Amino acid sequence: MSAAYNGTSPAFGGDPAFAGEGAVVLGRATLGSGAWLGPWSVIRADGHYVEIGDDFHLGAHATVHIAHDVYPTHIGNRVTAGQGAVIHACTVADGCVIEREAVILDGSRIGPGAVISAGSIVFPRSELEGGWLYSGSPAKPVARVTEPELAAYHQRIRNEGAKPQDDGGLQTSLDCFVAPSARVRGTVEVGEGVGIWYGCRLDAGGHRIVIGDGTNVQDNSLVTCEAGEVVIGPDVTIGHNVTLTDCVIESGSLVGIGSLIAPGTVVESDVLVAAGTQTEPGQRLTSGQVWAGRPARAIGAMDDRKRKMLALTLPTYRDYANRFRATPHHPLNVTDPS
Repeated sequence: MSAAYNGTSPAFGGDPAFAGEGAVVLGRATLGSGAWLGPWSVIRADGHYVEIGDDFHLGAHATVHIAHDVYPTHIGNRVTAGQGAVIHACTVADGCVIEREAVILDGSRIGPGAVISAGSIVFPRSELEGGWLYSGSPAKPVARVTEPELAAYHQRIRNEGAKPQDDGGLQTSLDCFVAPSARVRGTVEVGEGVGIWYGCRLDAGGHRIVIGDGTNVQDNSLVTCEAGEVVIGPDVTIGHNVTLTDCVIESGSLVGIGSLIAPGTVVESDVLVAAGTQTEPGQRLTSGQVWAGRPARAIGAMDDRKRKMLALTLPTYRDYANRFRATPHHPLNVTDPS
């Protein structure tokens, strides 16, 4: 589906070659010809623009976004992004491969023909030379990539994208902004001003998910109950492609893009969890700290600048939600391969 933002609709160089169930393109996005958009994938251009070249492949549950009015996103020709990858407010040159669940963060520039390995994190404002394989958090060069190797990376990720996805299910009606491609199942209780964004999956199972006032759960995040509840306090931001299971996130905290919060984790109030962080089961992330790493560890104290950034995110997302809630959505046209 596609939708306008602030009066601007996406522009396509031709019908997508494929648009899976729940795939969405929103706002000031321009796509070239032959785009392959996996099930529940999200391209969202609110606050700034997204420009994407020809032959773009975006895997299931992958996300392309901008950074409010600070950074746009530029993606070149024949770029391949795997399942669960996040391309956020950065520049990705021609021929790059971003493997499954890798994250590229704000202001980064990736040179042509680079490969970002699965689960790696490209830190903000990184400059990565083309023609290399990068891995780790932060992503660092590992080896040169030959042309035949690069072609094999593209083909492998695109073959994974062709596998069927089964993410259907019942939709629970909630009194908040729930994006049309989000799926909510079971007992989910929400406060005032909550936003549940595109591609999100919330499954309470036999327990409860509780989300406090003003909190936003950003695109393609997964919130599940397995053996207990998930409780998210007020004024919390859950970033893109975050996984939360049987945990507690207290008020005024932010969980960064691509983080994995393990069962039994407690994130106390006034905490910033950096992108790509993974906690251990039962871990407690104490208040007033920035946490990062795999496993998570405290790397510094919160300060006024970080608190201001967290506070500004909340009204920005409420504004986005109000605008998209008032905008009609339209199906994406798909070229018939026959």
